Amino acid sequence: MAIKLTWLGHATWSIETAAGTILLDPFLNDNPSATIKATDANADLILVSHGHADHISDAAEIANRIGATIVTNYEIALWLEKNHGVKNTIGMNIGGVAQTDFGKVKMTPALHSSGLPDGSYGGCPAGFVLTIDDDGTEKKIYFACDTGLFSDMALIGESGIDVAVLPIGDLFTMGPEDSVAATKLVQPKTVLPTHFNTWPPIEQNAEQWAEQIRSKTESAAAVLKPGETFTF
Repeated sequence: MAIKLTWLGHATWSIETAAGTILLDPFLNDNPSATIKATDANADLILVSHGHADHISDAAEIANRIGATIVTNYEIALWLEKNHGVKNTIGMNIGGVAQTDFGKVKMTPALHSSGLPDGSYGGCPAGFVLTIDDDGTEKKIYFACDTGLFSDMALIGESGIDVAVLPIGDLFTMGPEDSVAATKLVQPKTVLPTHFNTWPPIEQNAEQWAEQIRSKTESAAAVLKPGETFTF
């Protein structure tokens, strides 16, 4: 089965695999660019990169409704259990690997902050590398999540990334120029933009960014509209 990445708006992604569906950073009900609401979301596994409301706000509601497991950092896992009654969590930390039914989930560094919506400490922000078994072949997806540019992205790329999903919105994350530099470090086969055009402060011309990717790197670029899917 092909792997399908669907952008649900802002930084929320659905990853459909042969083993089921993964949901990244569910922010749907209050997301002006979201194509669905939290009540419509389905997932077997939920990944939460950090504690900001625009990445975690609907995670507990979805997990409690459908019994999904949430993978996140240790501090957020405890917070979700204590404050929102989430029963199934995997709390981890930077550099760790969680074995799941979908394959491996590795937590990578991210340069950002991570306060939770109620002001609680949210641990370290993170990205994820997913290693998914696709009919006997390993496919790797790197979600940088909310981050600035850092040189160790080159080490992440050494594992061989099929698809990288990088923020381009600027202001709160790296912008288009640094995202092109990140692509040079990671060297994915294909790169997709995220975390842009939700609100005016992070509006970007994604097609211009894609042209820069194609002219300045060896990677292909694919720009999605909210609700659209990239299949590989």
